[in-house]
Amino acid sequence: MAMHYKKEIISPEVLQELYPLTPEQKKQKQIRDQQIKEIITGESDKFLVIVGPCSADNEDAVLEYNHRLAKVADKVSDKLIIIPRVYTNKPRTTGEGYKGIVHQPDPEGKPDLLHGLIAMRKMHMRVVEETDLTSADEMLYPSNWSYLSDILSYVAVGARSVENQEHRLTVSGIDIPAGMKNPTSGDLSVMINSVIAAQGSHSFIYRTWEVKTSGNPLAHTILRGATNKHGNSVPNYHYEDIQLLLEKYNETHLVNPATIIDANHSNSGKKYEQQIRIVKDVLHTRRCNKDIESLVKGVMIESYLEPGNQKIGCGNHVYGKSITDPCLGWDQTERLIYDIAEEC
Repeated sequence: MAMHYKKEIISPEVLQELYPLTPEQKKQKQIRDQQIKEIITGESDKFLVIVGPCSADNEDAVLEYNHRLAKVADKVSDKLIIIPRVYTNKPRTTGEGYKGIVHQPDPEGKPDLLHGLIAMRKMHMRVVEETDLTSADEMLYPSNWSYLSDILSYVAVGARSVENQEHRLTVSGIDIPAGMKNPTSGDLSVMINSVIAAQGSHSFIYRTWEVKTSGNPLAHTILRGATNKHGNSVPNYHYEDIQLLLEKYNETHLVNPATIIDANHSNSGKKYEQQIRIVKDVLHTRRCNKDIESLVKGVMIESYLEPGNQKIGCGNHVYGKSITDPCLGWDQTERLIYDIAEEC
């Protein structure tokens, strides 16, 4: 037998009952959801900054980061809406390596998905409870959405998942902004098609149910760069790339055209310090063209307490330093957020 059933996993309904949001937290999420929605729909001219670690690997470090972030978010709230990245699922190109806290609550321990799901929910709950910030996560597994459906304010579908029908259809049934990344090939048509699917209504099997969705008008695009046939990174955050995306949008009947620029990944070639320059380049591009300014609703930045990254099991583990992709450090991040606010 190729698939061994190890143990039954807790259901989303039971997990939410065991770890419920308080009435105050639910109200705060409603407020945040409305603020973010108004940016995507164009009702607000505030700018989104989705920022945080590549992977939320350590609850204490993630919470310390978000306590710092909340103080900055309060100071720039007249210009920016800050959404913390709390990414608890990590895609792996070959299936090897750290797949996020859902798989491994202890990054150096064995997989434990039951305790991983609990750790995932508790981390997101602590962020909203202690900072009043509601967070973003990646939809790596569509079936996991139900474990966090009452707490997230933003969802991203990654470059390796965006062509998958189940991801697209699941996004069509959620009620918060969902960013669909361009695939690793960089094909903008694939990304646009994913948004068309996500904004449409569909019937399909979700978990143990036949469901029908109403479509998600807040589904939009994320430009994250591409990889060519030689394995080289090809950025797509420049003026010409965004103008091309705008033309693609204009060829459709999509509502709420919007894009977020991912400053890391193939846009930076994973040279994490380039994120600072890339964000400033994007802000300059917005100033040059009113249509582009209207389309580009925000940026996505990978940052943590300490700059760079480190390997799991390296012995001298540095607290608050990424164990996956390299990230900006806190001092760089704080300065960059203030710079963004000044230019918006």
